[in-house]
Amino acid sequence: MHRKHLQEIPSSSSNVSTSFTWDWDSSKTSEFLSGMGVCVLKKDKLGNENTPQDLVVSSCPPQKRQKVKEKERDFVIVRRPRLLREPESGVSWDALPDELLLAIFAYLPLYDLLKVSQICKRWHHLSFDESLWQTLDLTGRNLLPGVIGRLLPAGVTVFRCPRSCLWNPLFKTSKPLKVQHMDLSNCTVSVADLQSILCWCERLQNLSLEGLVLSDDIIKSIAKNPSLIRLNLCGCSGFSAEALELMLSSCSMLEELNLSWCDFTATHVKAAVNHVTSKVIQLNLSGYRQNLQMADVKTLVERCPFLTHLDLSDSVMLKPKCFQYFHQLVFLEHLCLSRCYQISPAALVELGEIPTLKTLQVFGIVTDSSLQLLKETLPDMKINCSHFTTIARPTVGSKKNHEIWGIKCRLTLTNPSGL
Repeated sequence: MHRKHLQEIPSSSSNVSTSFTWDWDSSKTSEFLSGMGVCVLKKDKLGNENTPQDLVVSSCPPQKRQKVKEKERDFVIVRRPRLLREPESGVSWDALPDELLLAIFAYLPLYDLLKVSQICKRWHHLSFDESLWQTLDLTGRNLLPGVIGRLLPAGVTVFRCPRSCLWNPLFKTSKPLKVQHMDLSNCTVSVADLQSILCWCERLQNLSLEGLVLSDDIIKSIAKNPSLIRLNLCGCSGFSAEALELMLSSCSMLEELNLSWCDFTATHVKAAVNHVTSKVIQLNLSGYRQNLQMADVKTLVERCPFLTHLDLSDSVMLKPKCFQYFHQLVFLEHLCLSRCYQISPAALVELGEIPTLKTLQVFGIVTDSSLQLLKETLPDMKINCSHFTTIARPTVGSKKNHEIWGIKCRLTLTNPSGL
């Protein structure tokens, strides 16, 4: 059955109009289209280019007079063609799981790792994952305020930073640091800034502060690390004998201790020999001139029977009489008595009776001719083979050695001179 032309459809009134005018009631739009199985879009969405293109876009019926052709049998809805994006080749970075991104970031050097942390929030979070910041080497750098306070809480356990200029760390964390091995030797740093770093350290196993000015508060912060094994305070100053006594009493696990050439009085020296732990096996107490007495050596040997390395160089009060105490050290392998001028070259032959002794450093005591004679007398002992001690020092050997107590740092800043 064919539909009649719109003009032939009579109106509801008795009068029949010869022409038809489309008087559209917008309130009946939804009802009208619903009856035809069509959903209408909201008015504010019509004509909007941001409208999802898979929806039917239908404009409102025209307000003008319309004529429907006789041949037009069906009501047709025109659908706007969908614009298809060409698929991108490869895999999106956003699709990679966190584990895979972390594995990729683990190959990045420090400078590049800091750059990718600025890409987006997700990458910033991943780039500071603890697994990437285990070891950090910032040797010889100018570390601006806030740098240390941002990097160390990222999970650093090994921190190598000698000969650097350290400014205020500005920590924002309230949790103790996880640093276990730290070398700040010969840094340029204020006492207050150094204290603000060490007060957050409670897990230290190895620590080197060689050549720095310290304070009683810093020494007390060190004392809060009961697991400390190696401590290098060579050439340090600024702390009292009472603070030293507290630290040595608290750090009962110490095995290597370097207290050479500190700004010590005789009271400091006595505090050291009377409170050093009996577990220490390597000890350096060189450089104390008249402040280290024979009685101190006797106390030290009785207190530390497991010593294998002992350096008492530059102690001018020592005499050959102290050799009897060295005989009590049944594990002694390395002994340094350089510039102990009251010990004659002939008296050194007695040290050959210590069966465990392997090396002997006596610089300044023997001349070249007497040294050769001493080597012939003690053929099984190496004499004057090393000018420097390695006790508790983090790095041994050439400057190219980037290890810290045998641990190599992965993250190293090689480009700029500052952060």
